[in-house]
Amino acid sequence: MKTWNLYLSGEIHSDWREDIKQGIEKENLFVNCTAPVTDHPASDNCGVDILGEEEKDFWKDHKGAKINAIRTRTHIENADIVVVKFGDQYKQWNAAFDAGYAAALGKKLIILHPPEHTHALKEVDAAALAVCEKPGQVVEILKYVILKE
Repeated sequence: MKTWNLYLSGEIHSDWREDIKQGIEKENLFVNCTAPVTDHPASDNCGVDILGEEEKDFWKDHKGAKINAIRTRTHIENADIVVVKFGDQYKQWNAAFDAGYAAALGKKLIILHPPEHTHALKEVDAAALAVCEKPGQVVEILKYVILKE
């Protein structure tokens, strides 16, 4: 049986990734999950920690974004399915970028967000093959597409 590659992009302030991983394990699905670095300070500071300090925040962020993009782009490019979660607390511009990048590559896209974001994310939702409100719905979609005969 094929092992599917699933990239879990988006909000990093809740345990939604763990919910999906636990559901995948419970259903015995052949899925390999990857994700961005979810340690926010490490992600923000990787550029200056590795390549040296910067006087301006723009260049600090620029270095970090490029190093993080090595991981993000690689995992999106290797993914069979990309799940992008938009949360309540922050505007996730990086999540919107990941969704657009995945869509441009022709990746199968599942969007996950609360109902109150429906209008704001209508273009992102339109590019998706499924839009979910709960991590369990993502697991049910995976179960269907992987196991259903």
